[in-house]
Amino acid sequence: MKTLATAIFLIIFAWSTAFHPLPVNGEGYPGETSAQGAVLIELESGRVLYEKEAHTQMRIASITKIMTALLAIEEGNLEDIVTVSARAEGTEGSSLYLYAGEKLPLRDLVYGLMLRSGNDAAVAIAEHIGGSLEGFVYMMNEKAREIGMSGTVFNNPHGLDDHEEHYSTAYDMALLTKYAMENSAFREVSGTKSYRASERENGYRVFNNKNRLLTQLYPYSTGGKTGYTKRAKRTLVSTAAKDGLELAAVTLNAGSDWQDHMNMFNWAFDNLTITELVKEGKVKGIKDEVYKGRVFADYSFEYPLTEEEEGLVESRVTLLKPDPRWEDTGYPDPIGSIQVYLEEERIGAVPLSYVTERKDHRTFWQKMWDVFFTVTGVKTSG
Repeated sequence: MKTLATAIFLIIFAWSTAFHPLPVNGEGYPGETSAQGAVLIELESGRVLYEKEAHTQMRIASITKIMTALLAIEEGNLEDIVTVSARAEGTEGSSLYLYAGEKLPLRDLVYGLMLRSGNDAAVAIAEHIGGSLEGFVYMMNEKAREIGMSGTVFNNPHGLDDHEEHYSTAYDMALLTKYAMENSAFREVSGTKSYRASERENGYRVFNNKNRLLTQLYPYSTGGKTGYTKRAKRTLVSTAAKDGLELAAVTLNAGSDWQDHMNMFNWAFDNLTITELVKEGKVKGIKDEVYKGRVFADYSFEYPLTEEEEGLVESRVTLLKPDPRWEDTGYPDPIGSIQVYLEEERIGAVPLSYVTERKDHRTFWQKMWDVFFTVTGVKTSG
């Protein structure tokens, strides 16, 4: 049984690590960008649709604040009241004009950070969430490692050019955006055009978003973050969605970033479709008498494809060799997987279950951990 459990675990491991971004077949995006570094991805799959010096480390300016906002949302309570420090008040550059001793909700700071790019808000958030600016920078770098941002080093929460060792890559920032957009609170902030902050002594503050794609230029825009410093030049992260296709674009040091992003988005919307490659439910075409009519895909699998690529996809079903003892001990779950390939590159996999009359109602993840504990010899009790 240990050998069997190991085989099951390897199937699960192969499924969970199956995805690798695959360039678009053929010419891909035919245009050019004004950026020194750029990338376009599909958000659900993370598929890279266009890249230009995407893994080259560059200064990133205020798109740094995507990480700052994300950590504020994940690690903080947006209803918390934050007291602004003298250090935050004195931060240079774009500002919410906070003053030392002022108290305001963390929510207001996050909106002011993302919409108005307040550097003072970034420091106030960092001190509140991290205990100190330095503590927060440590959290930023830990989160970057967790997400897989291997070319990134953070040294401040705002992106000002006050450290030499503060940089990222277009691809890393796309990874961060993909991760952040899975958080509903971040998605809401990023896509807000205007926000009225809570009342202060001299009235309300209204934060209008600086992202012109969202507020003026592009009807399919869903959010993003602008940036600029003298050394980084113009940086921009933006997201857009149309007909079920959701995209993220990143440009670093770009002279015409608004146009670059719209051009990339328009090409993707015109040429790619989210295609269902595995349908949840009974798997057809299995001839083995033990498995015929009893194997089910646990969920569907979709992937962005061009019309040309749709004919190049191949699905391969892998199942464990039947064992008569399973009638007494129960069938393994998963029993196998469907591996999906595009021109011999695996783009995904879906675990398969054998459905018996004694249906196991545990979740897939519960079953996976049970297998993991069996393989490693670790008991759930410790």
